[in-house]
Amino acid sequence: MELVIRDVNPDDAAGIVSVFNPIIEARSFTLFDAPFTVEAERSYIAGLAPRDIFHVAVRASDDVIVGFQSMAPFATYTHAFDHVGVIGTYVDLENRRQGIAKNLFPATFDAARRKGYEKIFTYIRADNPVALATYQKHGFEIVGKAGRHAKLQGRYVDVVIVERHL
Repeated sequence: MELVIRDVNPDDAAGIVSVFNPIIEARSFTLFDAPFTVEAERSYIAGLAPRDIFHVAVRASDDVIVGFQSMAPFATYTHAFDHVGVIGTYVDLENRRQGIAKNLFPATFDAARRKGYEKIFTYIRADNPVALATYQKHGFEIVGKAGRHAKLQGRYVDVVIVERHL
């Protein structure tokens, strides 16, 4: 699949929601537990801060968003974490295993370096081995596990903590 990786814009909100909401509704890939409206996503995109990174993967043949990756500062309440970003990666359920994440990661890594990040961090559901393998394939290492870290629909979910130094 030929892809264009580019920065997000508010007009991408509907495409992002069409990728994100089925992932949320599947209840097995993410810690998000409620779907997003197009309006809420548009507002979120419009309010991105200068150090935020948000890329979309667009299928070149029909200009459809098939994945996205976002990163934000780990914390804004202290400058001690200015070098650390938190990343999330989402690929359309019907288009997995087609190189979408493979194309998103380098774009995000390059943007992260330009914006002064030195380390990227995230939480992955322990029951999502495909996501963990994807992150590991892109240089992330497991640094811990948090048991019963999330509670979704009354069920506890463990998370694996991974990081990658740039």
